[in-house]
Amino acid sequence: MSVRSELALISEWIRPGTRVLDLGCGEGLLLRYLRDTRGVIGYGLEIDPDNIRGCVEKGIPVIQTNLDEGLKDFDPDSFDYVVMTQTLQAVRYPEHLLAEILRVGREGIVTFSNMGHWRCRMELALRGRMPVSGDAGLDWYNSPNIHLCTVRDFERLCTNAGIDILERTFIDDGHRRRTAASLLPNLLGEVALYRFKQAAGADS
Repeated sequence: MSVRSELALISEWIRPGTRVLDLGCGEGLLLRYLRDTRGVIGYGLEIDPDNIRGCVEKGIPVIQTNLDEGLKDFDPDSFDYVVMTQTLQAVRYPEHLLAEILRVGREGIVTFSNMGHWRCRMELALRGRMPVSGDAGLDWYNSPNIHLCTVRDFERLCTNAGIDILERTFIDDGHRRRTAASLLPNLLGEVALYRFKQAAGADS
């Protein structure tokens, strides 16, 4: 079974046979891949009815919900991992959702498009226009994104929120890892992937 490289990289961070919650799971591609290759027990949360139908067709358990309302229906430590791919920038309260991720999951994994990438900077500097990143060519006025961030922004949020970053990697728009991006991630990383947990002694 083929899956885009971003999702395959995420699967490397997830132990076989664990429990996974996927926030904004889309049509359930990651959960199906994890189920078939890692034997995980996975559940998805999604708001779009078409995506929910796609999950059901794949046999993926899914609940229709708005992530801006948090994860109040789940008990603490219900999951080994809570994953959120390309969704952080589209939620209204990112800091609160990260706290919720680490309340219901032992570890969190997120991916997002890095707006500090040099192409985004050039778009603003030379053309004076908001860059388009990770939205299939959507403009600022019809993109679901409301909280775009850079690698440095996210890591600062983690520091302020008492979150320990366990692993991180950076890929280009072709989902390939590049050595240069690992050296200068805020400038050269197009998509950022992070695995993290609550810092010892930090409030969850």
